[in-house]
Amino acid sequence: MLLRQLYLSHFEQKSFRRAFEISEQSIELGVLADVLHQDAARAAAALGEIDSAARHLRLAVRLGPASRRAFHWWTLGSLYFLADRQREAIGAFERAARWGTRDKPLYHGHLAVARCAAGEQVDDLDELIEKLAAVPAGQGYGRFVLGLLAFYDRRFDDAREYLDMFVARMTRGRPATAIALDAELEHARRVLASLPRTGH
Repeated sequence: MLLRQLYLSHFEQKSFRRAFEISEQSIELGVLADVLHQDAARAAAALGEIDSAARHLRLAVRLGPASRRAFHWWTLGSLYFLADRQREAIGAFERAARWGTRDKPLYHGHLAVARCAAGEQVDDLDELIEKLAAVPAGQGYGRFVLGLLAFYDRRFDDAREYLDMFVARMTRGRPATAIALDAELEHARRVLASLPRTGH
């Protein structure tokens, strides 16, 4: 646990290479292996090393308990989505949705967003928005997904509202959270900048 605190300290200081090295040292101890692989993936992603991050997330899936498997698949899907590797994102999100329980609306929503980004036609965006907005997973990170669902559904005023709330909430919390979600925040700001001033 001391190593994890050291990891978080380096991560918050954006010393991602050192954070990655510490996470790999922690993994060798074999305690909470899936959580530590998540940490390594986060640092690797911050360094732009997508394949290294994906490898750690796949190890997290394999080593973690069944109760955390959906989360690890979803994190892998998010990594690929933000790297614009939508076919891989779709595969990971499908597995997250298969393993998911209470956060299933989040996984289904993110899967639909990846399909839209890949150019696929998704017909039930309205229903997915309604389901995700009605559950706890629709708060916090879920607002990012809701904003993108609304964007692809051409509900631009809703997209702006959800994405503004996501950016405001994630930049007010712990520095490590904002740093870990840097790619999501950048993506949200890009979408916000592209929105027309009035909804359709």
